[in-house]
Amino acid sequence: MFLSRLFGGRNMTTLAAGTAAPDFTLPGMDGKQFLLREALTRGPVALVFFKVYCPVCQFALPFIERIYEAHGKDHVMIVGISQNDRKETGAFVKEYGLTFPVLLDDAKTYPVSNAYGLTNVPTVFWIEQDGSIAISSIGWLRKDVEEVNLRAAQLDEATLVPVFRSGEDIPEFRAG
Repeated sequence: MFLSRLFGGRNMTTLAAGTAAPDFTLPGMDGKQFLLREALTRGPVALVFFKVYCPVCQFALPFIERIYEAHGKDHVMIVGISQNDRKETGAFVKEYGLTFPVLLDDAKTYPVSNAYGLTNVPTVFWIEQDGSIAISSIGWLRKDVEEVNLRAAQLDEATLVPVFRSGEDIPEFRAG
């Protein structure tokens, strides 16, 4: 009920796999404009929505960074979408050592987060080159992060680099 009132009575549901991904343009932390439509001409795109104060986001994004470092620089674009302002996002990027591109969704109106029907963060979408959503993952799901890693490795035609290291105690699920 609260979300319905918050979003003007619309039924907010995160977009599911098989749905067409809404196109968007957002500014990046680097000052450049990111156009989803343009990025998809080069290959699949993984979108990772987050808020800097979200403990599950703080847990999850370093693992997304590992995927980016291992496989995401040439054949798949991994992009973070912050729901915070530039200053807070910049501090978060620095603190967690993120090197993948990070975009800024307007921290007051959240146009892209709303277009994707976000109800929680982190939320990860794997968008195929044809614009269809192949993975829609809400919160922390270890199997979904492993699937993103596998898809990125397949595109990279490289040996799969495990995203989780020996000795790490990684839960299967954490609510976002």
